[in-house]
Amino acid sequence: MAKESVDALIEGGKASAAPPLGPALGPMGVNIGDVVAKINEKTQAFKGMQVPVTVTIDTTTKEFEISVGTPPASALIKKEAGIAKGSGRPSESYVADLKIEQVIKIAQMKSDNLLGKNAINKVREIVGTCASMGVEVEGVKGTEALKRIAAGEFDKKIESGKTELSQEELKEQEEEQKQMQAELEEKREEMEIKAKEILAAMGKKDRSLIVARMREEGVFDEIINEIIPEEVKEPAEGGEAAPAEAAPKEE
Repeated sequence: MAKESVDALIEGGKASAAPPLGPALGPMGVNIGDVVAKINEKTQAFKGMQVPVTVTIDTTTKEFEISVGTPPASALIKKEAGIAKGSGRPSESYVADLKIEQVIKIAQMKSDNLLGKNAINKVREIVGTCASMGVEVEGVKGTEALKRIAAGEFDKKIESGKTELSQEELKEQEEEQKQMQAELEEKREEMEIKAKEILAAMGKKDRSLIVARMREEGVFDEIINEIIPEEVKEPAEGGEAAPAEAAPKEE
């Protein structure tokens, strides 16, 4: 009983008979419409995201099986939170806040790839990833959310598999997200002003000394490098210019 496989990258819920699937499946003799419908059913939760799909076909019976890979947990968190990237300083600067239902949803999507032996432990893994990205859970940082999970505060929701938010909760989350973004922008502006003041006062000193002072004042490296970009070393004869050695980053 021979089997052949077709691999493709598909946008969740939007598979079609067009390339790359159609031309690859055509010679296999399977009902392409049935395959497409099944893929869309299995990838519905990944709308707006590219997911790897493998169609395995029995060349004799024309029966098929579909396996769907999943994007990294970090990509699912960013999609659910509506952000383009995580925080550069996740222990200090928070870029979004997820409800526990959204964390449960991500844990379900990544279930086969997580190490946890039960739903609660799998949710804990996703919360850990949230913490590393500067994404809060239920209004608190990841470490605090883990304590609340350990205390059993979310057991009922996790065990029930509840993943949907009410319209009121979605609206509340949207408003909270706007507030967090506004606070981040305000904090960034304050840091830029502080960095420029330090630069004006220390402008003739070595860059390393200015960087050290800015870090002492809590200015993020991202802003430091915008205010005083790293110098470029002069190229050796016949060679290309190389960036100057960066000042060591804080651990």
